[in-house]
Amino acid sequence: MRILVSTDAFPPNCGGSGWSTYELVKTLRARGHYVAVSRPHFGTSGAHPLTMYDGFAVREYKAWAPPIPFVRNYFTNERLYGRYARELGEIIRQEQIDVVHAQHFLSSPASVLAARMEDRAVVCTVRDYWPLCYWSNLIHDPKATGLCPACTPLMMTRCIRPRARWAWPLALPVIPYMRRNLAGKRRALGRADAIIAVSTAIASDLRSRTSDLQDTRVEVIPNPVDVEGIRAETTDDGPPLSEPYAVYVGKLAQNKGAKRLIPAIVRARLRWPVVVVGDGPQRMEVAAEAARSNVDVRFQGWLPRVEALRWLKHASVLVFPSHGPESLSRVLLEAAVLGVPTAAMDTGGTRDIVKHEETGLLSKTFEDLGDDVRRLSEDHALRHRLSEGARDRVERRFAAPVVVDRIEALYRNVVRRR
Repeated sequence: MRILVSTDAFPPNCGGSGWSTYELVKTLRARGHYVAVSRPHFGTSGAHPLTMYDGFAVREYKAWAPPIPFVRNYFTNERLYGRYARELGEIIRQEQIDVVHAQHFLSSPASVLAARMEDRAVVCTVRDYWPLCYWSNLIHDPKATGLCPACTPLMMTRCIRPRARWAWPLALPVIPYMRRNLAGKRRALGRADAIIAVSTAIASDLRSRTSDLQDTRVEVIPNPVDVEGIRAETTDDGPPLSEPYAVYVGKLAQNKGAKRLIPAIVRARLRWPVVVVGDGPQRMEVAAEAARSNVDVRFQGWLPRVEALRWLKHASVLVFPSHGPESLSRVLLEAAVLGVPTAAMDTGGTRDIVKHEETGLLSKTFEDLGDDVRRLSEDHALRHRLSEGARDRVERRFAAPVVVDRIEALYRNVVRRR
């Protein structure tokens, strides 16, 4: 089969969605499929170059967007779709593509448009809440404990205020644009032959939070993980510290619950160092809270993938205080591959990965998270049992061959039905 994968991100410089896309195309290629990869890239406009990674020639569609709130969104959304669709249409014709698979919010609307123009099957993977929330995270107020119930004009007013701060009244006129933008994304997504929701939580919200996708096929298929590859990458000379430590991996930001990390450690009365692999806008606040609480936090910043995996592999506990509705965290999947005992907040698709008391510990409150960290730190037998359970579950449900089997079957079905 000849497959075009359009994606917002791809290695080597990318986050979890880019690595998940790479695991997909790598496995498809190993099975004999032809895979073309394209992505939009915002910066200086000009020629559309090829970039290489692991033998994949990634065709970059270069575009420009001004660094002005809301105006930039128009350039990276509505202004992009038609232009990028024409580029994708050319690839479809040149490479005789059978099916298009879009991977994220920038590439999906253009991919659907291109596939429809060229009469090809198209599948879209939804990895977060971009069809349902203008900000893609359902967080309407950083101080609120609950998530946004719906993108109504009233709730959009509330979500603009903390983001625009003192200038929020000046931002109110953009609400009609925000609503049109969301509606346009959903209309485009609704024209796909199938949507892949990476978790049961994403699938449930796509069905319950909007009526625009009621007639569109939604399949729950998780992100693929190269289990053996990750384990091979972490064959090293030993742990980076000579003592036990807890680890936090990810962006230090509101949706990741970063400000709850230190209170959870304090409640756990943890005597180990806490290693933070990552960075973000809340780093200074986390560092200040650690200093006030006399918690030994060691910030590593963003690290190359192999180094980050090494810190994760040798951790005694992974602390996952996420506040936002996690779709399907790659950090949790990689921790499961490496058998790292995990204490996690029960948000979004996290429970697809972490089965409470079987593969990790799930918490409903941040106080419970601290208690779970303490349990793990004090009980070696519990850590060992959860580690073995996590390894077994990720191999059975998330390993790339298992997941790509299902994606291949979906490709064949949507192609046959066109």
